[in-house]
Amino acid sequence: MVHHTDLDLDITTAFRFHFGEMIGSVLFRGAAVLLIGVSPLIVLIYEIIFEAATQFHHTNFKLPLRLEKAINYVVVTPRMHGIHHSIVKEETDSNYSVIFSFWDRMHKTARLNVPQSEVVIGVPQYPDEKELTIGKLLKLPFTNIREWK
Repeated sequence: MVHHTDLDLDITTAFRFHFGEMIGSVLFRGAAVLLIGVSPLIVLIYEIIFEAATQFHHTNFKLPLRLEKAINYVVVTPRMHGIHHSIVKEETDSNYSVIFSFWDRMHKTARLNVPQSEVVIGVPQYPDEKELTIGKLLKLPFTNIREWK
């Protein structure tokens, strides 16, 4: 929720996560790595690719549509992921992929037919930037989350 409340999708959104979620993610992924027995080099390579892809698709680049479509056939693009950050529930509930876009096509969660200029970014329960201060965002997971409007 903290990540999605950003009202302006740009590269800083890629880093906008609650510290509790980050700690939980590191512990979970660390346990998975130990359980599977992946080498440290493979983990490092994966993390570099994962972070680069996350930063790329959270940028506010507006690629030419033909280039966007060609790239999006393989990887998640800013336009594709921007739809996932929409205030429209059906759009937010789509385009979950991080690196390879085929996962969304395979799971039928791809939604690419939304014009980039029509996507409104954010979470409709929290439209006021005055409510999105660092202090309030740190408290957000420990409050009653408002119902989706």
